[in-house]
Amino acid sequence: MNINLEKKSSKGILVYFEFFENKIHPVSFELLGEAYRLSEKSNEPVYVVAIGKNVKVIKNALKGYPVKSAYFYETDNYFQPDIYEKGVSDCINKIKPSTVLIGGTAEGRALAPRLAVLYKTGLTADCTELDIDENGNLVQIRPAFGGNIMAKIVTENTRPQFATVREKVMKPIKPVFSYDIEYIIGNINNAKSYMKVINIEKEDTDENSITDSKILVVAGRGVKKKEDLNMLRELAMLLGGKFASSRALVEKGWTTPKEQIGLSGNTVCPEIMITFGVSGTVQFMAGMKTTPNIIAVNTDANARIFEIAHYPICADLYDIVPELIKNLKA
Repeated sequence: MNINLEKKSSKGILVYFEFFENKIHPVSFELLGEAYRLSEKSNEPVYVVAIGKNVKVIKNALKGYPVKSAYFYETDNYFQPDIYEKGVSDCINKIKPSTVLIGGTAEGRALAPRLAVLYKTGLTADCTELDIDENGNLVQIRPAFGGNIMAKIVTENTRPQFATVREKVMKPIKPVFSYDIEYIIGNINNAKSYMKVINIEKEDTDENSITDSKILVVAGRGVKKKEDLNMLRELAMLLGGKFASSRALVEKGWTTPKEQIGLSGNTVCPEIMITFGVSGTVQFMAGMKTTPNIIAVNTDANARIFEIAHYPICADLYDIVPELIKNLKA
């Protein structure tokens, strides 16, 4: 069954809260922060929808956030796209939002396309920026053509407008608001699924993942030889951080995909990032631009990375890195 919502009667920004085993996925709060910033521009209310077992525990987590209503759908089932679609679509039909924001996770990527097809509307995946234009349309911004340009996508005639966003791309907000949130409880345990869960395997946590590091030392195309990466790895170790790289070095076979930053790699937000010889492609910067302290070293004064670096240094990494290592060891 396909559903159409009228543009003129659709109002509100709905955030899908991903919830599993009493834990809320961090991207949910990042989307909530972005929804609030958009609502300030569009003068629309913010809603939350969540599905899962014992989902009411989210109630305490929402205290202090700018949410008008939260819809909770109880189910004993693990994530099944067709069942979860029924819960989210029930919420959408009730509140008729103009925009729905979903995390660009494995779960979000399975759910968002189903909903977009159901409502015969548009979906933009892996957005790096969102905005509202003068006509009230959601401007969905993401890299295109291999990361060479930033495309602005608008869904002009249909509603809701669906967008997915990766973790650590948007900034969360602090729970400092005084909102009397309305809670609506639903149940989709009776919903039938054509899928059957055979086994649940928990994802292994990688202690060496660059996504959780507070300090990152990043190598780019400016590194001349594979062997030269050793000094950058040593620098990362001395700083108590981790080593990472741009896609260019992964394509050369010098580094691994696990070490790659960018939309085709990992999205990161360390406290401090130091890049060496990174030019700053669109897709790279989309994967790290929310980092609060970016130190960029490059011999090219016109390198794009300098546009977002807080501390741009036009210099040769081969002059700087050995001195840094020497001083840190001393």
